[in-house]
Amino acid sequence: MSNRETKTDVILIGAGTMSATLGTILKELVPDWNIKVFEKLANAGEESSNEWNNAGTGHAALCELNYTVEKPDGSVDISKAIKINEQFQVSMQFWSYLVNSKLITNPQGFIRQLPHMSLVQGEQNVTFLKKRFEALSNNPLFEGMEFSENPEKLMEWIPLIMQNRASNEPIAATKIDSGTDVNFGALTRMLFDHLNSKNVDINYNHTVNDIKRTSVGLWELKVRNLESGTVESHTAKFVFIGGGGGSVHLLQKSGIPEGKHIGGFPVSGIFMVCNNPDIVAQHHAKVYGKAKVGAPPMSVPHLDTRFIENKKSLLFGPFAGFSPKFLKYGSMFDLLTSVKPDNLVTMLSAGAKNMSLTKYLIEQVMLSKEQRMEELREFIPNAKSEDWDLVVAGQRVQVIKDTEDGKGTLQFGTEVITAADGSIAALLGASPGASTAVHVMLEVITKCFPEHMKEWEPKIKEMIPSYGVSLMENPELIHEIHTSTEQTLALSEKELVLS
Repeated sequence: MSNRETKTDVILIGAGTMSATLGTILKELVPDWNIKVFEKLANAGEESSNEWNNAGTGHAALCELNYTVEKPDGSVDISKAIKINEQFQVSMQFWSYLVNSKLITNPQGFIRQLPHMSLVQGEQNVTFLKKRFEALSNNPLFEGMEFSENPEKLMEWIPLIMQNRASNEPIAATKIDSGTDVNFGALTRMLFDHLNSKNVDINYNHTVNDIKRTSVGLWELKVRNLESGTVESHTAKFVFIGGGGGSVHLLQKSGIPEGKHIGGFPVSGIFMVCNNPDIVAQHHAKVYGKAKVGAPPMSVPHLDTRFIENKKSLLFGPFAGFSPKFLKYGSMFDLLTSVKPDNLVTMLSAGAKNMSLTKYLIEQVMLSKEQRMEELREFIPNAKSEDWDLVVAGQRVQVIKDTEDGKGTLQFGTEVITAADGSIAALLGASPGASTAVHVMLEVITKCFPEHMKEWEPKIKEMIPSYGVSLMENPELIHEIHTSTEQTLALSEKELVLS
């Protein structure tokens, strides 16, 4: 044990997209604040943010059917899709500011334009998709969306999916060309390179063992250096817990009342990746289908073109799995040790409520490669097993908490838990996650630093021109933002040609 104790203004736990975003925003707002980062792994962006551990979809609700729900009267509720799209526009503006300010370079290293499509089969689903299209396409945020149930048109859009397809069942798709593929691993590494150049103290191979309040209201962290084994004490006025699934345990250790009655349920994912370049070349879109009955929203099947390490890839999935780990590089005891006296009833209630989800996860774990291939063949009828390999994706920990719907409600989304005095905040949950990081971190800043907001607002507006404005009520601003971000981030079809 080292007796060394250091004081700082801000400590960020976890070197993922969220901490990278919060650190970058704070460095722009208050350059003289001291910021420290502690990351358990050897590099930034190695857990949920890593390009092989997430879908890389710039989640703007352009293709994800679970963000548009059919109401009992048959109409389609698009309010969640609008909200998520607006949040993604905030990220796009911030990334554009970083490029324009030369804080990061080469936007194509992390973002590329790629059509986003929704694809459904069966008369009922085709009817739903058409209603969804009609509801969204009148909205300025979703301008340019197309709908077709014409097999010839679909053959133009998605030849790999339409080849050798039995045409006895109705099939339809929507397509919008302004979608994006985002390499969040690359973006995270770029942001940490930038923070490093701004004298942010980034500590890899360091894990936070404990976190508690001092008598003078600071937060004291016990941090173990995994290389030397020494433990140091670090204190800060403000702590952000952005350690993916690991945030649950740290939130519990903080002891804040807001962290009580909260648990986490881990869901792992497996993708299939195509190893045949001829097949990869035939597909150029992110195509999302409909989740099966009983499947969690993050298990929506999708066939995605991806750009990883400057190479075009093709992934299909995700297949859900179960592991008691809260992180891909976590412990088999993570789930067990997250059960505490204050959340025991919450966790048991969630188990009782979600028997169908448990059954679904067990079935998914038991699937053979050939059974996974059969699911892939619903997208690519003549897919061959030898052309596809399995890749284990990241862990997602869904939040379990007590809500108006009762005890132990499983939440599918991204949640921030903040102490009443704003001195500590923790990020929990999963998708849309990284895509909405800038919006989520601005919420953290607003809640945790209310006394600075008036002073910071002009700078925030410089970084995010739409800050404080409803895009929905300002179609001209939407057009302006789309045009400027597309130009700054070099988003156009011709940019996508790879050697």
